[in-house]
Amino acid sequence: MWRATGVGSSFAGAGVLAALVGSSGSGKSTLLNIMGLLDKADSGRILFDGCPVSALNATDAARLRNELIGFVFQSFHLLSRLTAWENVALPLFHRGVGRLECRARAMTMLEQVGLADRSSHRPEQMSGGQRQRVAIARALVGEPRLILADEPTGNLDSATGLQVMGLLRQLNRDLGVTILMVTHDRDMARLCDRVIEIRDGRVLPQEEQR
Repeated sequence: MWRATGVGSSFAGAGVLAALVGSSGSGKSTLLNIMGLLDKADSGRILFDGCPVSALNATDAARLRNELIGFVFQSFHLLSRLTAWENVALPLFHRGVGRLECRARAMTMLEQVGLADRSSHRPEQMSGGQRQRVAIARALVGEPRLILADEPTGNLDSATGLQVMGLLRQLNRDLGVTILMVTHDRDMARLCDRVIEIRDGRVLPQEEQR
């Protein structure tokens, strides 16, 4: 799905759950931002399904990002004034989808992540694990091709982190969505189909990875 010609690497094939690992400052989040069309690479080309995206202008990059990519963050990034379903529906509101359809689709996703009974709760009324589930539902509600998750279990205790990881694994299999997650937790990484290690801004060949 994603290929960076500057480093000769294919990062995430269709339907794969992949982990991007490396020490702090190695370039994991920078690479994720480039793949999410939030930053531009200094050199090389980025291909999405064989199509070059490195030279997209800001408007086209934003459109592609909204249509094809979902994001999950370590700190959830939920809006405190909105309920769970309203937070989930935000990407649809930005597309101009009507409120009734937004609510229906958001409720479907909340049911899929096991939080339909929390749809009217605001973030402060939910646990960290529940908030991350809402964030995952928000990332998926627009039916993206790719989910980019930056330390999705980083703010959670071990047990809750495993539950969230299990949910990502289940959604990956059930929906066929590609997921690339940054993590410093090797145990979480081992639950993925593929582990990609980055060191000093360089993606290591498989034989050099630990």
